[in-house]
Amino acid sequence: MSRPPVNPTDPAEDKAGAPGPESAARPAGITVIAIVAALEATALLVAAGWYGFQLLTGAPVVSFWGAVFTLGLLLAFSTWLFAVGHFLFRGYRWPRAGALVAQLFVLTIGFPTLTGGYPVAGLAMLLPAGIAIVLLFDKRVIAFASRAGGQPPAL
Repeated sequence: MSRPPVNPTDPAEDKAGAPGPESAARPAGITVIAIVAALEATALLVAAGWYGFQLLTGAPVVSFWGAVFTLGLLLAFSTWLFAVGHFLFRGYRWPRAGALVAQLFVLTIGFPTLTGGYPVAGLAMLLPAGIAIVLLFDKRVIAFASRAGGQPPAL
């Protein structure tokens, strides 16, 4: 009798058939970080929509193609953040670095916003970013988000 093929993305089981350590319950920190990343991506998407609307309605710009490039960057970064949140929620390890970089970018915008006379907007950026950074270094989050991508399918 042959054994069925093993899929590396399936939850591991021990000899008794019980789920192994890789299929541990998702920690709340992963969910919080994924939600923060998704909300930031949504904010970027809304900003891109507003920016595109302003561009189409004829708002004055110094360089039209520079404005189109900025719009493309907003859309690309929003897509990237959605992917980071999604794959971090699924337990992959590569999005942890991306989530950290995104939160550091938010901090660099949040501090000047806070000190520049917009305390509510600054705190709305700083608090979620700070919480996400702290949770990214939680041992349960690190243990859960350690899944590799697996092998590519064979032809």
